[in-house]
Amino acid sequence: MRAIRRFTVRPVLPPALAALNDLALNLRWSWHPPTQDVFAAVDADLWEQTGHDPVRLLGAVGRERFEQLAADETFLADLARAEADLETYLTAPRWYQRSGGGADGSGPRAIGYFSPEFGITAVLPQYSGGLGILAGDHLKAASDLGVPIIGVGLLYRHGYFKQSLSREGWQQETYPVLDPDELPISMLREPTGEPATVSIAMPGGPDLLARIWVASVGRVPLLMLDTDVEGNPQQYVDVTDRLYGGNSEHRLRQELLLGIGGVRALRAFSRITGHEAPEVFHTNEGHAGFLGLERIRELTVDPAGPALDFDTALEVGRASTVFTTHTPVPAGIDRFPRSLVAQYFADSGACPGVPVERILALGSEDYEGGDPAVFNMAVMGFRLAQRANGVSQLHGQVSRGMFQGLWPAFDEAEVPIGSITNGVHGPTWVGREVFELAARAGVAPDSEHVDAFWDVVDSIPGEAVWATKRVLRQRLVEDARRRLAKSWTKRGAASAELAWIDSALDPDVLTMGFARRAASYKRLTLMMRDPERLKRLLLDPARPVQLVIAGKAHPADDGGKKLIQDIVRLSDDPEIRHRIVFLPNYDIAMAQPLYPGCDVWLNNPLRPYEACGTSGMKAALNGGLNLSVLDGWWDEWYDGDNGWAIPTADGVEDVDRRDDLEAAALYDLIENEVAPRFYDVDASGVPTRWLEMVRHTLKSLGPKVLATRMVRDYVRQLYAPAAATARALNSDYAGAVDLAAWKRRVLESWPGVRVEHVESSGVGDSPEVGALMSTRAFVALGSLSPEDVEVQLVHGRTTAEDELLDTRTSLLTLAESYEGGRHRFDGAVALDSAGSFGYTVRVVPRHELLASDAELGVVALPTG
Repeated sequence: MRAIRRFTVRPVLPPALAALNDLALNLRWSWHPPTQDVFAAVDADLWEQTGHDPVRLLGAVGRERFEQLAADETFLADLARAEADLETYLTAPRWYQRSGGGADGSGPRAIGYFSPEFGITAVLPQYSGGLGILAGDHLKAASDLGVPIIGVGLLYRHGYFKQSLSREGWQQETYPVLDPDELPISMLREPTGEPATVSIAMPGGPDLLARIWVASVGRVPLLMLDTDVEGNPQQYVDVTDRLYGGNSEHRLRQELLLGIGGVRALRAFSRITGHEAPEVFHTNEGHAGFLGLERIRELTVDPAGPALDFDTALEVGRASTVFTTHTPVPAGIDRFPRSLVAQYFADSGACPGVPVERILALGSEDYEGGDPAVFNMAVMGFRLAQRANGVSQLHGQVSRGMFQGLWPAFDEAEVPIGSITNGVHGPTWVGREVFELAARAGVAPDSEHVDAFWDVVDSIPGEAVWATKRVLRQRLVEDARRRLAKSWTKRGAASAELAWIDSALDPDVLTMGFARRAASYKRLTLMMRDPERLKRLLLDPARPVQLVIAGKAHPADDGGKKLIQDIVRLSDDPEIRHRIVFLPNYDIAMAQPLYPGCDVWLNNPLRPYEACGTSGMKAALNGGLNLSVLDGWWDEWYDGDNGWAIPTADGVEDVDRRDDLEAAALYDLIENEVAPRFYDVDASGVPTRWLEMVRHTLKSLGPKVLATRMVRDYVRQLYAPAAATARALNSDYAGAVDLAAWKRRVLESWPGVRVEHVESSGVGDSPEVGALMSTRAFVALGSLSPEDVEVQLVHGRTTAEDELLDTRTSLLTLAESYEGGRHRFDGAVALDSAGSFGYTVRVVPRHELLASDAELGVVALPTG
């Protein structure tokens, strides 16, 4: 029989245990082992059975056990310590407060951080992969640093999906329903007790309604919007059904809710709780880009707003918006039919009063090679944000090439997209035993001074390091065996077929991990290019290797599912199934024993299609060595001694030939370098040369790969500058009015700007190093004044075709003005290196509130 109604009965805790509820509802427990120990002490068996989920645990414990705990002085003392520790964590000044809000005290009072997914903990499954895990780590690190971020996302009723395998190894998806009452979240309520809601006008029909749920990520509130609301028709209830599901219109509705509804949720949250409203808005990928349109609506047509014109409101919004792009391929960008976007933003649509033609222009691919029929969310993201970045140095370079069409007058290197390399949240991903090893060396586990961890790396005996690594490897083996048994049972195997699982994997064998989304460019099956050679590596009698593989394919990606099936079929081979395993349903719960338990982390994408790839960072923090193609973060931080770089066959156009060459190089590295070093042990059984690399990895990569470093970079390089510019524009909006008017005047007048003549002297026919080249540039500015522009001498090495390389810029200063808007600018540059040298002169717009020379997209160069 089916129930006609379903609800969750919440436990009633004795007053002495009330703190358990507070601890359960703050997700800091997910990265704080002492708090986890308190929940384990409630009921160790239930703690395991509930998947380390405090809310489910408390709902499953009987009254008798609660009464026992309420009388247990030891437990109550541990609970009181955990409660006091959380209170200190939430209220004591941290880095951001002590620094006054960044390096110069100019940080924003609050930052709104928008993302379509957040990977905080496995018990809140609102993530699909790297983007969500990065967003979750961003919030956790911000909490640890005291950075006043408010997260904004959606609450998906089915999350992403649970992955299992058929008997034939084909990926199967299920979508369990998530009950918000069983999750570590709470509903935002009005002072009357009614649920707080936001609404968005939809074409031709009732408004879309959404409730607001709040998750506490340490000090950081995370707002999540949910459309399973009474009064919504079914098609609106389904807007938050699942992550990255549905057709194009369904995705558009989700992104309208995230961006526009997210801003409205922030306003409701600030109004109800008194929390500081954001000064800076951070769009994590283009999915949330519509937030910029809602902010324009607030500033132009909202009765409570200042009634600015569109261009002025655009400047206000741009100044305080940061946009992070995560994709290295155009196919990864959301693009909607222009007609569909127009339908949703018509006069009575999602942002009533904001001209639809201006909205469409923001997402238009109106550049060479663009498609005029589509609305590009990333393009809108760049146009609505004054500051933008990629997520590694290489990805920033790739992004500047991808989006150069938005700034066609500038060389690729000058496209205003910077780089902040991603990081990972150490307390979430580092094995508990690693922290305990550092603690025995005198480092406080909760210390904010992370340099202390790297300082003790060399002082810990090799035997202790190696013993700890074996413990972590053993935990991975045990977890993998449990998951294998469960997977084979689901695939229809009888228990009599599963005895081999008891000996699958070996805690004393070189263990390599590979866990990726099953996208084609990540090349899940590269290691299988030569199955016989792979078998020899796995079964080597003296130096065996074992592989633990995991990853999900998008439900609509049959190609990705075929890659998984190929691996599963190989791992089913009785000859090698004890050495290579595929574990289904890769998630945070699987990852937490996987990264610490691996000796080597494998990553072999097609370069340069990996934007960052933070999984290898998590392995490195646990003493794992990376074996990776030089892509993403590894491209900038590999130093020759902290792992291995897989050679790439760049320039080989035949895809199969390229894969063959790179697979062979991978096998060679494992056979000739990785495995020999791992098994080269001293009389105590310790691989001293291997541990040399481990120690160097921890010292060279540890400080770089942390999410706290990443968030500090965001504060210093993006958040604080954005707040400063926003304050300059927004105090009474006069600055924004002036800037918008100045931009209009400059763009209207720019056709009259010319570099008419350039003279140089002081170098002769055979200049030598140290010579001083003087330059005069005669420039026509038309109706503009010299204060509106900057005249630059751009110089550097040259190619045979006179293209400038490795350019530097020197400022020319106004020397004389003439009639008719003509001026002379002078300057000099020293020739400080031998070799080819070239230069040119250019004119760019100049204003103290511009973030880059390329912001207006115009430049004047010498003609002829």
